[in-house]
Amino acid sequence: MAKREVRFFNKTGPCNPDDHYMLPPEDRLVGAQLRRYIRDKLYWVLHAPRQTGKTTFLHSWMRQINKEGKAVACYVSVEACQGIESIEDGMMTICNAIQFYATAFDLPVPAADDSTGPLSDLSVMVSNWAKLVAPKPLILLFDEVDVLQGPPLISFLRLLRSGFASRGVGRFPESIALVGIHDAKDYVTDGKGDVEANWPPFNIKADSVILSNFSKEDMAKLFAQRTAETGQQITPEALEYAYELSQGQPWIVNSLFGRAVMRVLHEDNYETVTVEHLKEARAQMLEARETHLDALGVRLRDQRIKRVIQSIITGDTDPTLGRMDPDVELAIDLGLIGWDKENGFKIANPLYEELLTRYLNSGYHDSLPPPSSWKWQKPDGTLDMDSLLSEFQRFWRRHSDIWEQKADYTEAFPHLLLMAFLQRITNGEGYIDREYAAGRGRLDLSIEYRGQRFIIEIKLVHYYETSDEVREEGLEQIRAYRDKFTPAPPAYLLIFDRRPEAKQRPWSDRLSRTQEDDLTILTL
Repeated sequence: MAKREVRFFNKTGPCNPDDHYMLPPEDRLVGAQLRRYIRDKLYWVLHAPRQTGKTTFLHSWMRQINKEGKAVACYVSVEACQGIESIEDGMMTICNAIQFYATAFDLPVPAADDSTGPLSDLSVMVSNWAKLVAPKPLILLFDEVDVLQGPPLISFLRLLRSGFASRGVGRFPESIALVGIHDAKDYVTDGKGDVEANWPPFNIKADSVILSNFSKEDMAKLFAQRTAETGQQITPEALEYAYELSQGQPWIVNSLFGRAVMRVLHEDNYETVTVEHLKEARAQMLEARETHLDALGVRLRDQRIKRVIQSIITGDTDPTLGRMDPDVELAIDLGLIGWDKENGFKIANPLYEELLTRYLNSGYHDSLPPPSSWKWQKPDGTLDMDSLLSEFQRFWRRHSDIWEQKADYTEAFPHLLLMAFLQRITNGEGYIDREYAAGRGRLDLSIEYRGQRFIIEIKLVHYYETSDEVREEGLEQIRAYRDKFTPAPPAYLLIFDRRPEAKQRPWSDRLSRTQEDDLTILTL
């Protein structure tokens, strides 16, 4: 049985099945029938967000097929084609990739044929490769297909389509997988500028499958392998925390556990992993701005992604945002957001929520006055939330108009600035948990600091509603949110009036603080 690498336990290098704790890849392939693809000579597509284990799966499955000896399989990444616009250069690059990976995996290497055009060169090479490995069938696993664009993409898909009818031993690969973050239906859409972009050159695919995240049970099985080898345990609470934080996203699981067992505890310390160890690992991950997290952050400047993410942060209802919307599909393909019947669109997991917030409000966070200039701490060192929010109101009065003019996510500006304000206090000594989703009409925050907990709800008053309506709705919502906690923490409702006429009123009328039973209401 092929196994899936878990990199946080990596000992000697990637893709070595003897050096990692793994799970069978078939367990995470939703809708896949791997053996049938080979038996019935099928072409198929595997798609999932980046850093979810696609490449690892392909390597492990290739090894399994070759070990069984009934076929010859080869993994080929076409990532080197990124940015290539000409057919000739694109096809030549794919030919070079085929020879490189065949050599790397100690497989028969097909010879190049420069006597024909670039497209024919690739077609001839693949056909010759099938002859070279006969009497065994040839199976090709093409990774990073998304990087192909325009004419090279269309030409590559047409080549596969042309060879499909003659596929078979000694003629053409019997089974081919195209792997990337997009489904095949999106490949042609990405063929920008091609006059026949609506023609389906890969309508020969038999299946389109996705690679799912880890389940909580998967994570338990992975750590159980660690326990069997080293004796190191993980508490049930820590496992639950890891799952809630990551939602099973493989890269987060790898990094979170890896930092906990290798850096927080150090690799020769086999103490039981607790929630506190994982919280420290989480803080390290965000502070380090690891490549995968940074790459996701950069995506937030894309106007297509901004349209989706801003709606989720503010909780606004946007009827133009549907799962068939290209911008939404892109955000889902990148692994940034998800959708379910209960919550609608939301950020994929709590760690991404924190990452995206920190990326978007880093300028605010870094430009705020030092907390030492604020009144926010009681004599015993505990957090004085009343005084801290008074400081925020004062800062909002002095700077919000100017800062908002420079904001990128203008609709989410109040949310991002308040969270930056709170982050300056909690950094290193507390945590902020966020609950937001498109259509909720609010952002809920849970702030934990030195054993204290506070909750804050952010509401906006829009041009189509009154402040009283928003206030009453907010009170009902924050009471429901507070009911999730035992004991009930101090609760604050912050209402930002975004109506143009509100900004014309003097600040003395715009800022207020009132009490509703045990709830504190601040207007800005």
